[in-house]
Amino acid sequence: MSDRVIIIAEAGVNHNGDLNLAKKLIDVAAESGADYVKFQTFKTEKLVSQFAKKSVYQIQQLTNEDDLQFSMLKNLELTKSAHHELIKHANEKGIAFLSTAFDEESIDLLDELGIPFFKIPSGEITNLPFLEYVAYKGKPIVLSTGMSTLEEVKEAIGILRKNGVKKEDLIVLHCTTEYPTPFIDVSLGAMNLIKEQCDVKVGYSDHTLGIEVAIAAVARGAVLIEKHFTLDKSLPGPDHKASLDPDELFKMVQGIRNIECALTGNNKKEPTSAELENRKVARKSVHSRTNLPKNHRLVKDDLIMLRPGDGISPMKIDQIIGKKLVHDIETEHKLNFNDLCE
Repeated sequence: MSDRVIIIAEAGVNHNGDLNLAKKLIDVAAESGADYVKFQTFKTEKLVSQFAKKSVYQIQQLTNEDDLQFSMLKNLELTKSAHHELIKHANEKGIAFLSTAFDEESIDLLDELGIPFFKIPSGEITNLPFLEYVAYKGKPIVLSTGMSTLEEVKEAIGILRKNGVKKEDLIVLHCTTEYPTPFIDVSLGAMNLIKEQCDVKVGYSDHTLGIEVAIAAVARGAVLIEKHFTLDKSLPGPDHKASLDPDELFKMVQGIRNIECALTGNNKKEPTSAELENRKVARKSVHSRTNLPKNHRLVKDDLIMLRPGDGISPMKIDQIIGKKLVHDIETEHKLNFNDLCE
């Protein structure tokens, strides 16, 4: 999908059903430097029953509403025309549009709209018909693994691969489905375990507060980072409080790019061209501690190690002790081998 870390700014349902708010989210994502801005595409009737309860965190964020998912989600649907309008706006802002589908009709819509790859949300990882249907579309896939055991992850990967998804077209995201995720529950090493056990590219879908865990995931080999953001954490809605604000999103993107740059190179331990100059300043050379006369035979106490480091290295002090001076030298004279004889 990309030679560099893919950064998805997850708008999700933080548009609150307002198309103008959704466009402002696209603006922020584009300004942050993220690669993609992602929403959620679903038909509520095909996602939840009329009796499905909200999660604890959703109830806490939406205290003035009932405890059912249906009414909450119905207000957050994006129509087909809204998708077209948002894609047009994203193109104008220079950022790629994505959305996560939660049902087969929504998969068809996103496929028709030409999204570059499908994102399978954590809640669908055990939905066999859904996995098969997404795989059938023949596009690259990003699979999120919140709430999953390693065996469930392996099983889902096996289903996708069996139905035609190539290994190089699959990225598996470690994720903890908890909003916000306490740092103690991140278990970032699980991302590397998935990579080792499943032989796939891995990334991280982050629900912690702040930006440091996402950046740490890149340092540990994540090829894709997904993070929720909002215009204002105080807005009503299930996900705003656990999302980044615009300034945090910008800082996360810059932090990831900085870490990505720091990880490049030939992996050799050798001085850079700048270091070759700096070590002349920072390292030391052998100098005379006091004034010394011609023909004086040097002993250890005659010598002192001082900056700069462009003279005889202190590592060669044994080659100096016992030698005679060919001329008088002054205090703190930077010695060179032309000063010495046998």
